[in-house]
Amino acid sequence: MTRYLLAIDQGTTSSRAIVFDDTGASVASDQQEFHQYFPQDGWVEHDALEIWESTLAVCRSALKRSNVSAADLSGIGITNQRETTVIWERSTGKPIYHAIVWQDRRTASVCTKLKTDGHEDAVVESTGLLIDPYFSATKIAWILDNVEGARARAESGELAFGTIDSWLLWNLTGGESHCTDATNASRTALFNIHEQDWDDKLLELFRVPRSLLPEVLDSAADYGTAQAEWLGAPVAIAGVAGDQHAALIGQACFEPGMAKSTYGTGCFLMLNTGDKALRSENRLLTTMAYRLNGKPCYAMEGSIFVAGAAMQWLRDGLKLIKHASESTAHAESVGVENPVYLVPAFTGLGAPHWDPHARGAIMGLTRDTGIAEIVTAGLQSVCYQTKDLIRAIQNDGAHLKTLRVDGGMVVNDWVMQFLADILDVTVDRPKITETTALGAAYLAGLQTGVYSSLEEIAKLWECEHRFEPRMGPSLRESLYAGWIDAVERVCND
Repeated sequence: MTRYLLAIDQGTTSSRAIVFDDTGASVASDQQEFHQYFPQDGWVEHDALEIWESTLAVCRSALKRSNVSAADLSGIGITNQRETTVIWERSTGKPIYHAIVWQDRRTASVCTKLKTDGHEDAVVESTGLLIDPYFSATKIAWILDNVEGARARAESGELAFGTIDSWLLWNLTGGESHCTDATNASRTALFNIHEQDWDDKLLELFRVPRSLLPEVLDSAADYGTAQAEWLGAPVAIAGVAGDQHAALIGQACFEPGMAKSTYGTGCFLMLNTGDKALRSENRLLTTMAYRLNGKPCYAMEGSIFVAGAAMQWLRDGLKLIKHASESTAHAESVGVENPVYLVPAFTGLGAPHWDPHARGAIMGLTRDTGIAEIVTAGLQSVCYQTKDLIRAIQNDGAHLKTLRVDGGMVVNDWVMQFLADILDVTVDRPKITETTALGAAYLAGLQTGVYSSLEEIAKLWECEHRFEPRMGPSLRESLYAGWIDAVERVCND
């Protein structure tokens, strides 16, 4: 008898739900975009209530399309945009401010002062993270300091903090569950990844009351029950992981040295390092890969803030294309030897630069430059940024022969071939590219007995297409040198 799992994939620009069967095949799905708010330069916000409403809508629609009822589900898995910060009233479930999104840079000056005051080494030692506006800690403090009465209410226990997984859990369970998993906790800059607990010294440093914080569980665990009123029957919520960690699981990168790169709004490369929390000397992050049966598995990660969002900007902001799919024809007409470079530092630069003050630029423009060159540069920027991460990983002593890729952009063969060429690494695209949602489903399946082990899950992974590098070293080095020059021009270091 076929067993089914519902995966909630709550992303930065859309909410999605996918019903999977026990072979990992997608039965039906639905997706809904929601509004992005940009109140000031470098500020990015979401309406948390709109996120909840869109999530509920796509869950109901996916179930309807699949002809699978809630009563037929073995469990629900949740994966989410990480670091995005919500604070709400425990009594009403009402957010006290918009969700501050992971891309948001409003706390850059606070982070700069913390670094200048010499606190970064202690933060890295406990959390594996750098001090940066990217992470949740300074976002929490900003809300408490800027919403009238919020800090006093937080200290009296009236308020709750959560990343988006916690926010959805709270709503699905009718306020019964205020929890998160170890992967999401590890992205707050408040969680000690070695001791696997909230860190009192960091709570004091970032001025965050412990009473705000959710309970931290394994990635596959009993997260409570989605109430019958939402989907038509009560359903066990059995797996939670931040989106990049879920993608690592969906890609079956369970052995140390295996790596995946996800191309969504941003781009995130994650390398499994097993039970060792390796510290990068090249400004990569040490983070949780996942935690199962109380046992942490660690990873090294490079985070790029803008990948697919660059194409969204070319489409919606500049209106150079009507659909992202048009970009392939432009790239094929221009070819790889494009003299134009687009540095999409719209909200600063992530790894390995970590410059929150950098802003975007297009370099190499001439009178001959047209739409095709700029669009191609947008596609290439994703690959060049990945090269920055690979170079940092190699400088840390790791060597990648193969990179498993997923996310919306990987359906573009031109981009994937250029990625293999510029990285000089084999790129494997799986049959199921929606591996973030799949990872959440796998976690729920592990908890509910649909799967017996990670080994069983690993056997389900299949390669759809392998891209082998075929570019000569001189051209590769020349193109990348142009990128390095362009990035140096936008950095403030």
